[in-house]
Amino acid sequence: MAKDFSLPDYGENRALLDALGLDLTRLDRRTRAAVEALSEEVMALRDESAVLRAALAEAELLADNDALVPIFNRRAFEREVRREIALSGRFQTPLSLIFIDLDNFKLVNDIYGHAAGDGVLLKVAEILRQRTRETDIVGRLGGDEFGVVLAHATFEDSQRKAVQLAEAIDALEVRDEASADTPIVRIGASCGVVEWRSGQGAAALIARADQAMFVEKSRRRAAGRAAR
Repeated sequence: MAKDFSLPDYGENRALLDALGLDLTRLDRRTRAAVEALSEEVMALRDESAVLRAALAEAELLADNDALVPIFNRRAFEREVRREIALSGRFQTPLSLIFIDLDNFKLVNDIYGHAAGDGVLLKVAEILRQRTRETDIVGRLGGDEFGVVLAHATFEDSQRKAVQLAEAIDALEVRDEASADTPIVRIGASCGVVEWRSGQGAAALIARADQAMFVEKSRRRAAGRAAR
């Protein structure tokens, strides 16, 4: 077969053919056309697969994230808790969970409306993300409740972290600058901290942290720092 023609540059198609070790100059015209058509179809399928993978990744991200704040929703949070429990059980490393319930949040909605309440939730999520490690897990458990999982952190370290988070949230205020008659609402956070125990599941760990939070909220109410 004559080889006096110059082979066109097929770009990615040509790269695929080269990777397969195909020399088009050794094929007759009909076979060459069929191989080229097949390679184009393969490249089209590859591009379609890439688009589908990107769409799937975006869908998974949306499914995991809370509808309002840019952190895990409860379903994804509980899944990550189960994963961290499995790792802690396997490698015998410490694991703690902080259950956070906002104080005075209902007053914000009652006095300033739900848009202001949404703003508070966004600010709290920002505080939690900025003041925790990238390896920590932060999620919204519902309403004004949040959770933080601290892997490879002792109970004492987790207690100190809870105090830091509570202090940052306690500094938040909602006020109407245009009206001195509208009361200022000071946001706060009651944090319950528990350490994972061997053999304990995710639901039980979260429930213990929830109970610890209620104990802390009662203490703060007695001190005049929290209202429901």
